[in-house]
Amino acid sequence: NSFSSLLFFTCLFDFPFPHSTLFLPHQKYPHQSMSSSAGAEGSSRSSQQQAPLSRYESQKRRDWNTFGQYLKNQRPPVSLSHCNCNHVLEFLRYLDQFGKTKVHLTGCVFFGQPDPPAPCTCPLRQAWGSLDALIGRLRAAYEEHGGSPDTNPFGNGAIRLYLREVRESQAKARGIPYKKKKKKKQQQLAAKLPLPLPGDSNKTAANHPLPL
Repeated sequence: NSFSSLLFFTCLFDFPFPHSTLFLPHQKYPHQSMSSSAGAEGSSRSSQQQAPLSRYESQKRRDWNTFGQYLKNQRPPVSLSHCNCNHVLEFLRYLDQFGKTKVHLTGCVFFGQPDPPAPCTCPLRQAWGSLDALIGRLRAAYEEHGGSPDTNPFGNGAIRLYLREVRESQAKARGIPYKKKKKKKQQQLAAKLPLPLPGDSNKTAANHPLPL
């Protein structure tokens, strides 16, 4: 009986269960494990090489795709090579319907008030700062996609004139002149100037000694 039991256990070790390879598949198929590991290493390297886009680059890509889709939806569709400043102006006016900035009309009782006490029926528009930043991103994207700076429709003088008119009209309607903001920034910068060095204060004290 002991001999037969020993022979039985010996047969088990010499002939393993057929499903034992499921626990260690890399031993049965070494070429598959090597290819999978190589693919994993390649994907990790490619992910390390491709750094994530910054917030500015991501927004610039979205703006460029939105403008391209706008041109495709025109009747007839307009290609980027035939785009001019008129298409850009129409695109800016088209974006006004998605604006969130209240711009009071001339006949509104709250015209020129920065903080109106009650709501009104004046339309919502795109803020001047948003449009200005949008044009800057599209201007850079146009040249990154092979466009010439000389024929860049986003840098046309008509676009700059339109943005200036939007800035002035919104400043009057909302009662927020942009010149005051610039003065405020200058005052903040002046407040951040470095204090006089200790050596300078000693010199001042030496020139003007305290009375005994």
